[in-house]
Parts: sequence; structure tokens; C-alpha cells
Amino acid sequence: MKPDIERLRKKYMENPPEGMTSGDIRHMSGDDLLDMDYFLNEDDLFDDGFGEEGFYIF
Repeated sequence: MKPDIERLRKKYMENPPEGMTSGDIRHMSGDDLLDMDYFLNEDDLFDDGFGEEGFYIF
């Protein structure tokens, strides 16, 4: 899992979330980095299009 954490670290160091700096990201633990990534992207995990306007047959 370490390569995944380093890839996330690089991603967020190049483009840190609002209110953070690349230095903040550099000093985060791997668990904190994974948590941050989860919460920043949690809407994407469940985006199945349900509830969007359109025609539905029930």
C-alpha cells in the first residue's frame, strides 16, 4: 500500500486542498492522508446517478 500513499502524497503536494500547504501534506501520516483523500472524494464513491432528473419507471 505504500506506493499508493506516496502517489496520493505527490498528488496533493502538487495541488493541495484549500486551507492546506504542500508542507502540511508532506508531514501527514499515511493514515491521515488516506482519510483526507476519502473525505475529499466520498461523494464520487456513491455517485451512481440515482436521484438525477430524468425518466424513471417504478
